[in-house]
Amino acid sequence: MKRDIKIEGSYDFFSGEKIDNVLLLRFEENLMLYVTELRAKITILNYLDRVSKDDTIKVILLLFSPHMKGSDEYIEFYKQVLESKLDTTAALKMLHAIDEYILKLREINQLVIHTHSGKVLPMFLNVSLACDYRIAADNTIFQNPSLRVGLAPKGGGAFFLYKMLGISKASEILLSEKDMAANEALRLGLIDKVVPLSELQGESLKIAENYARKPASSLKTIKRLLNFNLRDLKDYLSYETQEIGNIIRRPRLA
Repeated sequence: MKRDIKIEGSYDFFSGEKIDNVLLLRFEENLMLYVTELRAKITILNYLDRVSKDDTIKVILLLFSPHMKGSDEYIEFYKQVLESKLDTTAALKMLHAIDEYILKLREINQLVIHTHSGKVLPMFLNVSLACDYRIAADNTIFQNPSLRVGLAPKGGGAFFLYKMLGISKASEILLSEKDMAANEALRLGLIDKVVPLSELQGESLKIAENYARKPASSLKTIKRLLNFNLRDLKDYLSYETQEIGNIIRRPRLA
């Protein structure tokens, strides 16, 4: 029997708070580690299923800790995997979990707003590209440590960036080792608004409440229309996981 999932409450690595027609979904700083854990993955997916069926929720606002880990933790994790110090099963579980999470965010009935602050790994940027609106604090730095361990960024980056920017600019970003500031991401259209860190939650909530005033039927229908080619994203994520998995399983090439 499935555990009864409540909309408002605290779980292992996230909590939900409802403000009128907006759901504030707060994640802890160690999200990257939690997505490898089967029970945690099932909990968040079941939770989002429950949210999707709640007609009183029009908008989901994803709020992340301002103390998210940066590139060092990411590099250390994958170095240990690639050097066979860790079971590759853990890394592969994470890849599949990210796929399921991204697809759930696209499929869910509600409009989803994603926030950024501090050091942001490619996985979290890519997840945000699956959302409907993105807002970042002015201290946000997008990092790409994937090349330092011979991997490609996970989370649909190539899929989304190609559609948004074209193949040449997408290639430039995916193959760049330079940090990207929030204003540059805004210029490229990777995020929709930049605000001071102290105003991030307040401004995000204002935007969410503005969308929540729209008719629910319009929000749901527009999201379904935008998801017309969702099969393409499913196929891409499966292929992406296969390709990154191949790198993890075999010795790294220079």
